[in-house]
Amino acid sequence: MTARQGLPVDLTEEQIDEFGREMDAIYYETLESRGEKDRLYILRLIRIQRGMALFGRLTIYASLFLLPAWPHALAGWGTTLIVMALGVIMLGLAKILENMEIAHNVLHAQWDWMKDPEIQSNTWEWDTMSPSDRWMHSHNVVHHTWTNVLEKDLDVGYGIMRVTPLQPWKPAYLLQPFYFVTLMLFFEEGVALHEQALIDVAERKKKPKEILPLMKHIGQKIWGQVRKDYIMWPGLAALVSIPISFFVPESPLTVFLLVAGANFVANIIRNIWAFVIIFCGHFPADVYNFTEEQVEGESRGQWYIRQLLGSANITGGPLFHVMSGNLSHQIEHHLFPDLCSNRYPEVAPRVKALADRYGLPYNSAPLWRQFGTTWLKNLRLAFPGGTLPPEPARA
Repeated sequence: MTARQGLPVDLTEEQIDEFGREMDAIYYETLESRGEKDRLYILRLIRIQRGMALFGRLTIYASLFLLPAWPHALAGWGTTLIVMALGVIMLGLAKILENMEIAHNVLHAQWDWMKDPEIQSNTWEWDTMSPSDRWMHSHNVVHHTWTNVLEKDLDVGYGIMRVTPLQPWKPAYLLQPFYFVTLMLFFEEGVALHEQALIDVAERKKKPKEILPLMKHIGQKIWGQVRKDYIMWPGLAALVSIPISFFVPESPLTVFLLVAGANFVANIIRNIWAFVIIFCGHFPADVYNFTEEQVEGESRGQWYIRQLLGSANITGGPLFHVMSGNLSHQIEHHLFPDLCSNRYPEVAPRVKALADRYGLPYNSAPLWRQFGTTWLKNLRLAFPGGTLPPEPARA
């Protein structure tokens, strides 16, 4: 690692600058080619996602007509749970699609160029507990500016886990395998509370009353999600079941709890998938982290190299890429966060070829490998020590 450059690469400043110019060329060339095909892609995807969500919820409702209290041959808990599971899976997939490939990328302003008032980063509110404006600040501004820089990027361990040996060990990290699983299950809630202000209060840098307006804003969004998934949709089913309960001996409370439970499982499905994809893009083996000193005064080329070294891709087919929000191309997303996500697959080979030419690593592997090494790192770094990623092969 050269102190002058602050990066674990053996390139001259001229080579780094040229690398940056070639990355810029890929970006601007792709940016200028956006058009009708891209517009139709996102519009079609939004229609499909909304149709999936509606079909999933209707299927959950339909399963209620198979409860054992109904006097017909198909009634029974087995058929009820099978049909409900189909609805839950469909709703979970719809939530994944909305969060990952649609909302995440809309909020990155990837589709603002269309000037469609319904698909704008400053007006889109997504189906998760984190308010869009707060997420855009912590993610778009902080994370994408300071990717993998300790003490600057809040996503480095999410404030509760040690994900690199550069982080000093402390006894609290012994519990991080538990934090890992808990965050996976409740990722939606974790992201909503992923705020520097809360850390400042915990570290006594701020008083609780100073962040009350922020917490009220976050609380309103959390309440909106709870109201929608755990009161409105279950309540509608229970309301319809009240007159039916005079003829079919099934409690409206049972109906309410079944639908609320189905929505809860759909949210857990979305949480687990989002967590796995995001962690596989940031924390598997051979992903680099950096100190503030390393990135001080970095050039555009150095910024590109930091994004390349600090990210990892996941290999897979077209459907996998869409369901991952194209964050399976996390390298390309970190390099070009406001480029339409459907363009990442065509950009990736060019980025890899450029990295190879400059002797830089391009971390790409199947899901099982990326998640496996992420989990093993989590276990290893719960204890003192650890091994830093190897320096890239010299050109």
